[in-house]
Amino acid sequence: MKKENPENVKGLSLRINRGKAFALDLGFHHTDAPVVFTMDADLQDDPKEIPKFLEKLDEYDLVSGWKQRRNDPIDKTLPSKVFNFVLSRATRIKLHDFNCGFKCYKAAIIKKIRLYGELHRFTPVLASFYGYKIAEVSVEHHARKYGKSKYGFERFAKGLVDLCSVIVFTRFSDRPAHLLGGLGLVSGGSGFLILCYLTAVKFIFNESIGTRPLLLLGVLLMILSIQLISIGIVSELVIRNSALHRQDADDFVKVEV
Repeated sequence: MKKENPENVKGLSLRINRGKAFALDLGFHHTDAPVVFTMDADLQDDPKEIPKFLEKLDEYDLVSGWKQRRNDPIDKTLPSKVFNFVLSRATRIKLHDFNCGFKCYKAAIIKKIRLYGELHRFTPVLASFYGYKIAEVSVEHHARKYGKSKYGFERFAKGLVDLCSVIVFTRFSDRPAHLLGGLGLVSGGSGFLILCYLTAVKFIFNESIGTRPLLLLGVLLMILSIQLISIGIVSELVIRNSALHRQDADDFVKVEV
């Protein structure tokens, strides 16, 4: 930005630290730019890489950076590699670096997704869920000179929990009965096998089963199975009859033949 045009620079200041995802979401929904870049402020990302992203943006909707040669200590790079590997396998999205803060978005994406918690790591997954095309470009990554990394086991654990949330949202938001019903069948099947075993013990070996904890476990698993399947069916009925489930106008692209 040129110094003589300070009106081109706008900032948003939070009274308290609400996390990176909240800050990004706030910025996304206060901009009217057709193309949006995000990058960390610790000077590890290099602005000279921006043209690479713009070249890809002609064919894709979101372009994510890939710190192919990362200048960070092993206690930060190793958990990141594990996280990226698990996320890529779980979501079937072929990216090497989901957590790279250097990304380029078309405006349609940032108006569609909402970020909270630690979901800033999953913007490619959320964008892909809504049908947007994702690409990746390798970027130069500089060693940290300023600030201190807050990455640790706690953030890694939160990331894994959010990964489970994202998988459930992207795979089962339209079909919760598949998730709850599947868990219910596993629970019911386990309870049924336990009760069959105890029935055989009672009638074949003539042993008492009334005081066995295994009997209580089998009954509880059967009850849990019925509850999970019932909730799944009710959830399906709610979704299918909800006006919120109707397709938005921007959820499809018209093709002229």
